[in-house]
Parts: sequence; C-alpha cells; structure tokens
Amino acid sequence: MSSNARETILAAARKTAQAHGYGGLSYRDLADAVGIKAASIYHHFASKADLGAAVARRYWEDTAAELDAMLTETSDPVRCLRLYPGTFRRSLEDGNRLCLCSFMSAEYANLPDIVQREAQGFADVNIAWLGKVLVMAGVVEPEDSEARARAIFAAVSGAQLYARSRADVAQFDSLIETYRASGLLPG
Repeated sequence: MSSNARETILAAARKTAQAHGYGGLSYRDLADAVGIKAASIYHHFASKADLGAAVARRYWEDTAAELDAMLTETSDPVRCLRLYPGTFRRSLEDGNRLCLCSFMSAEYANLPDIVQREAQGFADVNIAWLGKVLVMAGVVEPEDSEARARAIFAAVSGAQLYARSRADVAQFDSLIETYRASGLLPG
C-alpha cells in the first residue's frame, strides 16, 4: 500500500474517532470507508493501539502547526487568543464531532498506554501555546501562564462537550462569550 493509502486510513480513522472515540475504531469499518480489505490496514498499523496512537499523534501535530501558523500569520497574540476557540468549534461544525483528543481523554482509563500518551500530547501542545501567547499578550506573568492556560483549555474543551451534548454549536458560542465577559478568555 502506498503512503497515500496510509494517509487515507488516518483521515478516516480521525473522523471516526471524533464521532465515536477510540472505542469506535474498527478495522472492518475503516476498510469499508476507505475501500480496501481490513487486512490491508495491518500493513501500516499492526494493532488498533498503533492506529489510535498514530491518529492522536497526527492530530496534536496538526494542531500545533495550526496554532503556530495562526500566531505567525496574525502576529497579534490578543487576536490569536480570540481565534483560539474556533479550533474547537470546527469539530462541532463537522457533523457535531468532538476534538479527537478530548474524546480520547474521556475514554482515558480504557486506552492502551501508547494512546494515552499521545492523547495527552494534545493538551500539552495547547497549554504550552496558550501559555506562550498569554505572556506575549501581556495577560499574565510567565509564572502564572500555565495555570491560566490550563483553565482556558479546560473551559474551551468543556464548552465543546456541552454543545455537542445538545447538538447546538450556538451553545458553544454562548459559553465562549461568557468566558470572555468573565475575563477567563481575553479579548
């Protein structure tokens, strides 16, 4: 199989995991979605844990690149903090899905160790980026940046979960505006 097939499998697995979590990943269903035999998936991913870890790793790597690009393109840290919730909103707009690693975090106790580590990578990337941008924006001192970043990450993740449970992206928007009005989210 080509690297294109591997990428197609990863993309299909990402969509599935965002809708159904790690527990919803099935080689048979992925093979049907991609149009290959289930055995062909094993060529790239020896186990479901390997597949789950690869999907989570790709997800946090893509997120890190997106966040860094946002900062580079705007060069305005306050604007970046304003745009940040949109990175979670897009999942809701795409079939009422959740952020992949948020979904996996909800399944944390049932995940293989390798998938747990990669799912944690997503939170680590977000918190590090938020902390850096909060300091750049002059919102917090460096020693307070990680705590504030964790609070923002948890709040935005929670808003996404709440909105998904109601299949209503307007609920997400309302919560984000409440976070801004209360001062949790700058700008």
